Amino acid sequence: MLRIAVPNKGVLSEPAAAMLSESGYRQRRSTKDLAVYDPDSDTEFFYLRPRDIAVYVAAGTLDVGITGRDMLLETAPADGEGAAAVEVMPLGFGRSSFRFAVPVESGIESVEQLAGKRIATAYPVLLQRYLDDQGISAGVVKLDGAVETACRLGVADAVCDVVETGTTLRAAGLHIIGEPVLTSEAILVRRAGAEEIPAVAQLRRRLRGVLVARQYVMLDYDCPNELLAKATALTPGLEGPTVSPLQTEGWSAVRAMVAQSETNRVMDELWELGARAILVTSIHACRL
Repeated sequence: MLRIAVPNKGVLSEPAAAMLSESGYRQRRSTKDLAVYDPDSDTEFFYLRPRDIAVYVAAGTLDVGITGRDMLLETAPADGEGAAAVEVMPLGFGRSSFRFAVPVESGIESVEQLAGKRIATAYPVLLQRYLDDQGISAGVVKLDGAVETACRLGVADAVCDVVETGTTLRAAGLHIIGEPVLTSEAILVRRAGAEEIPAVAQLRRRLRGVLVARQYVMLDYDCPNELLAKATALTPGLEGPTVSPLQTEGWSAVRAMVAQSETNRVMDELWELGARAILVTSIHACRL
């Protein structure tokens, strides 16, 4: 039986459950459910704090888990000692960055100016590792939440926190400085050195199928045969488009996968070329 850890709350929770559901796995119906067994895939899901998931996976208690890259690195054992979890594949949601921010009136404009300052964070391991790598000596103030208020309350001179849009930091009178310490997103993790069992390989294929399905659409259109070469150059598909003759002489039907972000541009160009009956269909899942 495959045992998978899923975030029980936070920004990763609902997208993770939705992705697993789209991958064909049964998910919980209530946030009060701590575990769910899917008999069709012989898989059990455990809903845990995102910060703890990598710890359970590293210990071998669970086979794989979905968490954030920032949380994986935060719980990684120091100097490679002890069991660890490793990233298997990115999942394309929950993107954020780990950034420094200081009060607008502080006059601090670079990370180097944080030397000797107090920096509040909910990720002390990540922060200390970065400071050591950069040769910056600063005090690390560990907080469990509401990091953005630390400067206003006099607890710290700067903060280092996960940023999605920066709205919360700006509302607290802070502005971002320096480059991101880390770029994070939701990832699938497993124990370092663990052999990939067939159930995990299947999980990866299903998740990858959902990722591709979210990035592409199926485009169908009718095209005069004399324009097929130009039209299929606009819609090359993956291995190539499907071209079938229509009952109307001199016309063919074309089907191809197109990047979702390019859909309207491609439709416009096909129309201007002379294609007609252009239809777009969402892809629920795929195997490529």
